[in-house]
Amino acid sequence: MSQKPDHVDLQKDLAPRPGEAIDPVELARRDQKKHLPKRFWKQAGVEEADGLYALALDGRRARTPAQTPLALPSRALAQALAAEWDAQGEFVDPSAMPLTRIVNSALDGVAREMAATLDDVVKYAGSDLLVYRAGDPASLVAEQAAAWDPVLDWARETHGARFVLSEGVTFVAQPDASIAAVRRGAEAVVGEASPGAALRLAGLHVMTTLTGSALLALAVAQGFLDGPSAWKAAHVDEDFQMRAWGADAEALARRERRWKEMEVAGKLLA
Repeated sequence: MSQKPDHVDLQKDLAPRPGEAIDPVELARRDQKKHLPKRFWKQAGVEEADGLYALALDGRRARTPAQTPLALPSRALAQALAAEWDAQGEFVDPSAMPLTRIVNSALDGVAREMAATLDDVVKYAGSDLLVYRAGDPASLVAEQAAAWDPVLDWARETHGARFVLSEGVTFVAQPDASIAAVRRGAEAVVGEASPGAALRLAGLHVMTTLTGSALLALAVAQGFLDGPSAWKAAHVDEDFQMRAWGADAEALARRERRWKEMEVAGKLLA
């Protein structure tokens, strides 16, 4: 008789492959849509050990695909993780487990590439969504200004980061001092090396790539915006187009999946 595993490994696609560049968001989005495994545990719970909170399935502590203990610095976050596992039905669908996917990515990928991941967040500030403005129609220009100008004002007043606006898609270089200010802000969010640092950086990175804006992500991380407000700001253009041309069901479904990832990123930053 085969033994039940003492850890779970359901997201092999989330583990960085040999020689593969680690992209935390790509790791977080990979779903196993074929050969879904059957649920083999009855109850998911949380166990405290060494100051961390580990996911336990029927008393067996879970591990990531790279065999890292699936343990978190926050009981609330670990309980949310356990709830995600308990919500699975007869078959286990990783695509319905955004928190697990991003936590796996953080522990197996981001934790080993902290500097590179931080660099990627800062790189977004060089071509941030908020600086590229429409020239017309006037209603879209006004909507962009209403949603984005307060964040730019906050970045200037809080971080001393001034950004140059551009009309259309013409690239405009941003001041080095402003990019450096974003880096300092991101470093402050991540904090010193700790079990939670990789999780916070993963959340910041996911939020940045989902919105196309390091400034929106930083504003959420530092409490200037909440997640729904940042998400709405990131979709000003898309919402304007939907009102003009109608909504696409497939696009809306994709957006809803991405919003769930945004929510998870917010939990990691909280």
